[in-house]
Amino acid sequence: MFFTFKFFRRKPRVYTKIESHIYGIITELLKVSSTDINVDELGGKYYLSNEEQHFKVTILSNDYVIRLTNTHDSVAEKYDKVFVEDVLKAVKEEKHRRMEVVYDSITNSIEKMAERLHNRLIESNEQESKSVRRLETKHVKTKKANY
Repeated sequence: MFFTFKFFRRKPRVYTKIESHIYGIITELLKVSSTDINVDELGGKYYLSNEEQHFKVTILSNDYVIRLTNTHDSVAEKYDKVFVEDVLKAVKEEKHRRMEVVYDSITNSIEKMAERLHNRLIESNEQESKSVRRLETKHVKTKKANY
């Protein structure tokens, strides 16, 4: 016998028209790689900035305030906690994705450098071994000639 406790599950929240537009603006900005994402974790402040589109977004997570600014308009409003948390989730996911890209790039560069150094060392050791063998062969031939 299985019981489902539907009252424990959080129902997906339906955004107001304004919240839908705000969420859309922020997610569209996050799609553009030229949008900078800066975070002040201790202060609970998140900043998005896109100079090309003259857009800035400030999210004050502790106060549930989102401020949108462009060359024409500026608005700062307090929003529902769940809505701001959803917005922050999108921002944090994109920030994390970008950090992963940077991390992967750094790791890839380090791997290539290590491989290059390893191969150079192998080549150097092989050349040294060949030189030693040549010297040993000459030394053996010289000894035989002297007998």
